[in-house]
Amino acid sequence: MNSEAITATIVKHSAMKGSKAKLASMEPGAYVVHRSWGLGQIKEYDESDQKLVIDFKGKKNHRMDPAFCVGSMEVLPAKHILARKENEPAKIKELIADDPVQLVIDTLSAYSNKAASAIELEIVLTQVVGEEKFKRWFSNVKKQLIKDPRVRVPAKKTDCYVVRNEPVSAETEIMEEFANTRSARRRISLAEDLLAASIKEESKQSLAQVLSGLTEAVRDSNQLDAAERLYGAYVRDELAKILGHDNSSVTPNQSELIKEIRGLTAIAEKIPVHFQSRFLALVKETHPLEWREIVFALLKTSQGKFTTECINFLMENGQGAELAAALKRWKTEQNLRAPVLLWIIKNRHSKKFSKLLNELVTPRLLGAIFFAIDYEALQSAGTRRIPLAEALSDDAELISDLLSSADTEAARDLGNSLLLNQGFEELTKKSLLARFIKLFPSLQTLVSGESESKDEQLLVSRESYERKRIEYEEIASKRIPENSKAIATAREHGDLKENSEFKMAKQDQGVLMGQKAQLERDLARAHITDFAEASTDQVSAGTIVDLRDIANGKAVRYTVLGAWDSDPVKHVLAYKTPLGQAIMGKKIGEHVKLKIGSTNQEFQIAGITRFVDAK
Repeated sequence: MNSEAITATIVKHSAMKGSKAKLASMEPGAYVVHRSWGLGQIKEYDESDQKLVIDFKGKKNHRMDPAFCVGSMEVLPAKHILARKENEPAKIKELIADDPVQLVIDTLSAYSNKAASAIELEIVLTQVVGEEKFKRWFSNVKKQLIKDPRVRVPAKKTDCYVVRNEPVSAETEIMEEFANTRSARRRISLAEDLLAASIKEESKQSLAQVLSGLTEAVRDSNQLDAAERLYGAYVRDELAKILGHDNSSVTPNQSELIKEIRGLTAIAEKIPVHFQSRFLALVKETHPLEWREIVFALLKTSQGKFTTECINFLMENGQGAELAAALKRWKTEQNLRAPVLLWIIKNRHSKKFSKLLNELVTPRLLGAIFFAIDYEALQSAGTRRIPLAEALSDDAELISDLLSSADTEAARDLGNSLLLNQGFEELTKKSLLARFIKLFPSLQTLVSGESESKDEQLLVSRESYERKRIEYEEIASKRIPENSKAIATAREHGDLKENSEFKMAKQDQGVLMGQKAQLERDLARAHITDFAEASTDQVSAGTIVDLRDIANGKAVRYTVLGAWDSDPVKHVLAYKTPLGQAIMGKKIGEHVKLKIGSTNQEFQIAGITRFVDAK
C-alpha cells in the first residue's frame, strides 16, 4: 500500500494509527499468512474500492479490506522460510534433504532475536517439510541440532530455539546445565544428551564431575521410581565406559535393581524404548535359570514396541517353538492381550514370522480380537482410541484371512459378536460386516435385521429401551432435519468441490443416517423384560452372580442384565457382551476363566440370585 492509501485507511479507521508500519508492508508480491485462509501472496491494492487483492491457495483474487485483515493476517518478511519456499523451491528442497540444520537456522534467522519457541518452529517447519514427513524428519534433525554449536536447543516445548551469536559446543552447554540442576531426572536426561554428543578428548576431565553427580543421583535420590533408577544406572555405566572408569564396584549396579522378579513388569512398562532390548538381556544375565519364564510373563502383559522386543529376544535365544506353543495356548485360554494380538495380525505375512503364526490365523483368533476390543471398550472412559479396532478396520485383508477356514455358522456367530461389540462405531460395524458378507452372502440378514429365529431377539430392560427410543427420536426428529438445513445452507456458498462446510455436513448426514438405520434395527429386535422370569438354576439375563477367585478365595459380584444395560462402574454386564457370554448358562459350582483388569483368573460360580429380588 502506498502512503496515500495508508493515510486514507487511517482517516477512515482512526484505530489503525498503530498499524501504519504493517499497512506499509502490504505491498504487491509480499507473502502473507491469514488466520483462516493460510498462505497467500498480495497481487495488488485496488484503489477504486480500497481493497487488497490476494492469491490464496485454492482461492485466487480474493479481495480483502486491509482495515479488517490487519489483525488476522501476518505479512512475512522476504527471507521468511515460507516465502522462500515459494520463491526458491529447489533450494528449500535441497536444504530439507541435505542440510536440515541450516534450514532450521534460516528459519530462526527470520525472527527477531533469531529465536522462536519450539511449538512455533515446528508449526512453520511442518508447512515447509510436509505434514506426513515432518515427524520423522524433525526427530532426526533434533539429534543433529543438539550436536551443533550454532543452535541452542530447548529442554521444553515452551522454551525457545536460538541461533547463537557465537557457537558454543553442545557438551559445554549440557555440562553447565548439569551443574546448575539438582533434579535427578534432569541429570539423567542431560547425561543421556552427552552420550549422544560428540565428546572431545579435552572435555573428558570435566565429564568426571558429571559422572560423579550422576552416580550420586542414582544412589541417593528419592525422586526416582524403579524404572528411572535402572535407566539412570545404565546411563551412568555407559558414561563411565567412555571415560575409562571401572564401575564394577559402584552401587547400586543394574543387576541389583532388577533382582526382585515381582517388580519387573512395572519397570518394563516405563523404561525408554531404546533401552528395552538391553533390559531383556540384563534380565537374562541376572536370572539365568528363570529368564524364559520371566520374558514370557513380560510378553503376556507387554505393550507397544516392547511386545516386538520380547518376541525378537525369544526368537534370537532359540525359543521359537516355545513361543509358538505359548501363543497357541494363550489363544485357546483367551489370554491374548490386545498388544500381542496387534503384533500377530501385523506380522502374519512377514517372512520372519509367517511360519510361526500360520496356525494362529483362524476364526478363533478373530473371536479373541473381538473379545479384547470389547473388553477394552468396557474398561475405557470416554472415547479413547482402540488401536486393535483401528487395525481391524484398516487392514482390508485381515477378516478374509481370519475367516478363510470358517463355516457359515462360525462366521454368523462372529458377525453377531461384531454387531454387539462396544468398541466400534456403527458405520465401522457396517463396513466390517460387508467383508463378512462378501465371503458368506447368506449373512446379509445380519445387515437387513431379518430374524431367522426367536434367538435373534434382544432382551432389554424398559429403561434401556426408553434410552434407545429417545436417542432415535433425537436423531430422526431433530439432528437429521438440522443436518438437512446445514447442507442446504452450505450448498448456497457455491463451488461444492472446495466447500469444506458442505463436505462436513454431508459426512455428518452419512453418520446420522447410519445411526438411525441401526437404531431402527435394534428397536425392532428388542424384547422388553422386567427379568421376572429369571431363575437361579443357572446364570441368565436378570441374575446376580457371585464369583469366587480360585487362587485367593476373594469374591466378586456381577449383575447380568439386558443387551443395552452395561455399566462397568457398577459391575453390570450386558448378557450379549463377551464377558456376559462367558458366564451365561453356568451353574453353581462350575468354573469359568475370566480376564479381570489385566489379570487372567479362574472363578467358581459361588451363588446365583434374581435381580428382581434384590431391588
